[in-house]
Amino acid sequence: MKNFIFAIVITVLFSSCYHQERNCKDFKTGKFKFEHEINGKKEVTYFERTENLQIETFNGKTDTASVRWVNDCEYILQKTHPKNMLEQKAIHMKILTTSQDSYAFEFSIVGDANKQKGTVTKLK
Repeated sequence: MKNFIFAIVITVLFSSCYHQERNCKDFKTGKFKFEHEINGKKEVTYFERTENLQIETFNGKTDTASVRWVNDCEYILQKTHPKNMLEQKAIHMKILTTSQDSYAFEFSIVGDANKQKGTVTKLK
């Protein structure tokens, strides 16, 4: 019984000390790749982001969005030339965790509770 309690205490201590780093500033600008699945098919979006502009290329089409940083780990994307009502809506992006060359994020249309997640890789 004492070993069991000791194991629980040690587990709680170590798990409370674990802190996932977020070095979001490393990913504010640069060239990136986002791999995702659409209808069972692997798709890739490439994009380049400056402090206040993001240029994306997907399926041979290029699109531009303004970038407004809310804080070091969150920003709002707004298409500069929306083609329909959906594209007029801003997207809230939040970096959840970072590693040396990638970050995990969640995103949603501003004001929408439905969030999706993904991982982006920073290209050299």
